[in-house]
Amino acid sequence: MHSAPPRAAPRTPGAPRVALFLAVPTVLLLVLVVAEWRPLFDVDGDIARTTHRWAVAHPDLTQSARILTDWVWDPWTMRALCTAVVLWLLARRAWWLAGLLAATTLVGTLVQQGLKAAVGRERPVWPDPVDSANYSAFPSGHAMTATVVCGLMVWLLRVYGAGATASRVGLAVAVVSVIGVGLTRVWLGVHWASDIVGGWLLGVLTVALAVAAYERFVPEEERPGGGGERHPGTADGHA
Repeated sequence: MHSAPPRAAPRTPGAPRVALFLAVPTVLLLVLVVAEWRPLFDVDGDIARTTHRWAVAHPDLTQSARILTDWVWDPWTMRALCTAVVLWLLARRAWWLAGLLAATTLVGTLVQQGLKAAVGRERPVWPDPVDSANYSAFPSGHAMTATVVCGLMVWLLRVYGAGATASRVGLAVAVVSVIGVGLTRVWLGVHWASDIVGGWLLGVLTVALAVAAYERFVPEEERPGGGGERHPGTADGHA
């Protein structure tokens, strides 16, 4: 009995162009934060003060935000998800994809931690805090990690030729997670709005560079549908 091979994955259009396009606002925002550009910091302060008042006035919503940010969308939860998918890919002998996901997640973590240390931006400080966080503020590690992992998952669905329903559901979950985690961090008063935007930009840029590298350097025959992935329980295409 022959097992049907996976469909050849379509190429992701314009990944290098997307990366180049995103590099400009990412670098610009980084420069403005480092330079402590007053108009940006004023907007950050206005947003932070408003959302903090709401967080103090609505403790039930604030508790929900804590649960979401500390458990559902926590960076370690995202990394655990990525690890599970990497193990699944290894079981399918999709070596290139497994290595790419692991390396991209690791690089994303190193980049955001390095930038935090280099920029050294202080987090918001409140006389009546509703939550706390460690390390420097820019960029948001929660926002960047969620963007990297969710972006990779959406791309992986495309690589494996997922159906329209699965692709839409995956995209919807990714968008809600990425936007949601950013909102919870601002709501809890542990990040400025520009920290979140910086995390989002850096996350999408990281994914775009990873996809561009995959399509540039991984041979077609080593990709799903190209003959490079073998399935457990099969040998030479026979079940």
